[in-house]
Amino acid sequence: MFVLLLAASACGRDTGAQAKPAASSAPAQVGVFTVEGKPLTLTRELPGRTSPYRIAEVRARVNGIVLKRLFDEGTDVKAGQKLFQIDPAPYQAALESAKAQVVRAEAAIGSSSALVARYQKLLETNAVSKQEYDDAVAKQKSGVADLAAAKAAVKTAQINLDYTTVTSPIAGRIGRSEVTEGAYVQAGTATLLATVQQLDKMYVDLTWSSSEMMKLRRSLESGELKASPTEAKVTVVLEDGREYPIAGTLQFTDASVDQTTGSVSLRATIGNPNQELLPGMFVRARIDEGTKELALLVPQKAVARDQNGNPVALVVDKSNKVERRSLVTDRAVGDSWLVTSGLAAGEQVIIEGIQKVRPGMPVTAVPAGAMAAQAQPQAPGPVPAPAQGSAQAPAQGSAVQPATKTTEK
Repeated sequence: MFVLLLAASACGRDTGAQAKPAASSAPAQVGVFTVEGKPLTLTRELPGRTSPYRIAEVRARVNGIVLKRLFDEGTDVKAGQKLFQIDPAPYQAALESAKAQVVRAEAAIGSSSALVARYQKLLETNAVSKQEYDDAVAKQKSGVADLAAAKAAVKTAQINLDYTTVTSPIAGRIGRSEVTEGAYVQAGTATLLATVQQLDKMYVDLTWSSSEMMKLRRSLESGELKASPTEAKVTVVLEDGREYPIAGTLQFTDASVDQTTGSVSLRATIGNPNQELLPGMFVRARIDEGTKELALLVPQKAVARDQNGNPVALVVDKSNKVERRSLVTDRAVGDSWLVTSGLAAGEQVIIEGIQKVRPGMPVTAVPAGAMAAQAQPQAPGPVPAPAQGSAQAPAQGSAVQPATKTTEK
């Protein structure tokens, strides 16, 4: 019997010894991501600042004393709404004087016209000389010119009188008043009275690297990117990271490059009905560049960097061996990289188990996430109760060791 037990023990040791090499030679299991080519709309995020759609500086156009301010600072005003009243008395007097000049000129024309009519009859009988008749005609024409000048003076006086009532040139929000009642304003220096800004629509002024813009233009010309058939959509991201709910459109691109920064200025327009956007706010704008028909996206955790900082990834080739690939990436899209070179649709990129493989090793590829699911321990089942009477109490006087409690730090 003892000999049989020894033989069985020896067989068990031999079997275990043989099993270890078999287990160690099994291919390592890795989780892979299968690359797929899908249409992708590419966007570019650019820094920018908001500016009012229209801005009007309200300035004095006549000299005088400000009698009244007719608005509340920081409120919305309408186009043509009265803002200031400048003393109109001297301009009212000037208007009356100009009207009197018109009456005087009209009277002079009447007298000269009658004189010309008399001289014309007398000239037929040679009762007056030709020179006297010509002088009368010239005086009549001079009177007509004086009347025209007097009427023009009336219009000028009326315009100046109207300018004493200062109105808003546009609808918008008016800021603080730059002058108070009793201040003397001048037309010569065009005294600034207030500023009105239209805020229901805003401009977003952006800057873009000229090199990146040229790259985009080449991509569109080569057909690598397909331009949007509609206007370029602009999504504004506010300073707190929140997306503004209303989309804007790209208005124009500047025709020159800033020599100091090497950037090009762009301008977008965006609706602002609730006036949430204010002039001078820093924002970031996402602009649709175009659609890439077969975009290859790879999870960022699958891409590493070599000693030169170039992106690389491990791929499972057709013979189920690990292959190291050098990649060219364009940009980050969410938690993925947009790969433009180094991979093809249908290839498998290792994203799980990277640390236990190296190029040339045979591996077993499973879909990403399957390894984690297999590694999760199963919930333990109920522990059967011991048979009645099977548990033995410790002998009297024997030392019972307390259970050791492990605390994670």
